Amino acid sequence: MASLWGGRFSKEMDDLVKEFNASIGFDKRMYKNDIDGSIAHVTMLADCGIVSREDKDAIVRGLEKIKAGVESGEIQFTVEDEDIHMGVESRLIDEIGEAGKRLHTARSRNDQCQVDTRMYLRDEIDEILERLYYLESVILDKAEKYADSITVGFTHMQHAQPVTIGFIFMAYFQMLRRDIERLKDTRKRTNLCPLGACALAGTTLPTDRHQTAELLGFDAPTENAMDSVSDRDYSLEFLSDASISMMHLSRWAEEFVWWNSQEFSFIDIDDSYCTGSSIMPQKKNPDIAELLRGKCGRVYGDLMQLLTVMKGTPLAFNKDFQEDKESLFDAVDTWKASIQIFAHMLENTEFRMDRIKAQMSKGFLNATDIAEHMVKAGIPFREAHSIVGRMVKLCETKGCELEDLTDEELSSVDSRISKEVLGDISIEACVEGRKSFGGTAPSEVRRQIEVGRNWLNSQAE
Repeated sequence: MASLWGGRFSKEMDDLVKEFNASIGFDKRMYKNDIDGSIAHVTMLADCGIVSREDKDAIVRGLEKIKAGVESGEIQFTVEDEDIHMGVESRLIDEIGEAGKRLHTARSRNDQCQVDTRMYLRDEIDEILERLYYLESVILDKAEKYADSITVGFTHMQHAQPVTIGFIFMAYFQMLRRDIERLKDTRKRTNLCPLGACALAGTTLPTDRHQTAELLGFDAPTENAMDSVSDRDYSLEFLSDASISMMHLSRWAEEFVWWNSQEFSFIDIDDSYCTGSSIMPQKKNPDIAELLRGKCGRVYGDLMQLLTVMKGTPLAFNKDFQEDKESLFDAVDTWKASIQIFAHMLENTEFRMDRIKAQMSKGFLNATDIAEHMVKAGIPFREAHSIVGRMVKLCETKGCELEDLTDEELSSVDSRISKEVLGDISIEACVEGRKSFGGTAPSEVRRQIEVGRNWLNSQAE
C-alpha cells in the first residue's frame, strides 16, 4: 500500500522499517478520538470556506462509516496503516474518493496525534476520577463503621499511640483527596486544543482554531504552535499523578499485607480477594494487596520512560515523541484497575477486634498521654517526658503496665506524681481525650468524616 506521504520517495519503506516505525499496534485505541477530531476539523474547514459543503458532508459520512466498521470489527488495522491517523485517512479516501484527500488540509499528524491524545486522556481522567470518588466513598463508610474501634498506631513499625481504625481510614482519605485534586488540575491543562497548529508553525489558510476547540469540548486552543506539537507536559503530569496515587495505594496495600499476617491477624480479607498456595494447603495469601504494591513500580517506570524520552529533544516535533503513548496507555490501564480492585478489597475486609485488643497492652501506648497529664499539672513537658521514660523503665523491670504502678512506686520516680495526678490513663480515655483538630478522638473522626462527605458530594456538582 502506497503511503499518503510518499510523493518524494523513490522506494517503498523496507518491511523491517515498517514494523519498527509503526504505532498502529497501540494507537489504534484512539480511533474514536481521531475520527471525532477529523469531523470537527472538516466542519471548521467548511465553515471557513476552505472546503465545500458537499465535500465536508461526504467526509463526515465516510468517517462515521469507518467508525462503525471499527466498532463492528469489520475494519482491522495492520502495520501497513502505520498509525491511526493514516489508517483512518487512507480508508476515507478509498471510501469516498477525491473529497477524502481534502481532509488533511491545514493540519499535520504532529497536531493530530496531540489532539487525539489529549481527547483520549481527558476521557480517561474523567473515568479515573469516578473510580477515585467511589474509593473515597468506601473509605468514608468504613471510617464511620470503625470510628470508635481502637487499634495500635505505629511509628518506626513499633507500637506508638492508640488510635481509632476510622482515624487511619481518614488519613488515607486525605491522601486520595489530594490525588483527586492533582488530577483535576492536570485535566485543566490537558483540555487545551492543539489542532490547527499543523507541523510546527501554523498555516497560511484562514482557519478558526477557536471553533475546533469549541466543537471538541476544549476550553481554548493552545497558544503557540511550536509548543503545541512538541509538548508532552500534560502526559507527564498525568503519569506523575498516577505515580503518587499508586504510591498511596501501595502504602495501604503494604499495611494490608502485614495486618493479614499471623503475627498481626488484625484483618480478615474475604476469600474472594485472596489466593492459595500450589503446595501448601493451609495458605491464604493476600496476593491482591501484594500485586498492588508491584503495580506501583510499573507506573513509576511509565513516568521515568517518558521523562527520559523527552530529555534533550529539540523543538519542534521529533519521532521520539511516538514513544509517549505506550507508557501513558499502560499507566491509565494500571491505575484504573488498581483503584477498582482496591475499593472492592476494602469493602470485603473486616477488622478482628479480638486480635487487635490483645495487642493494646504492648508498647506502653498511653505514655505520651501520661506526659500530657503531667503538663496539665504544671510540670514542663521536657521534664514530664523524662519522668515517663523512667516510669517505662520501671515497668519493664517489674513486668507490668504503666497503670499498674502504685503511688509509692510513682513517687520513687518523681515526688510530684501520683495516680491522682495521672488521672484516667486507660487506652479508651487516651483516645477519647485526643480532641484536638485533626485528632483521633471518635468525635473528631466523625467531624472529619462529615467534612469528607461534604467535599465528596461537592465533586459531583
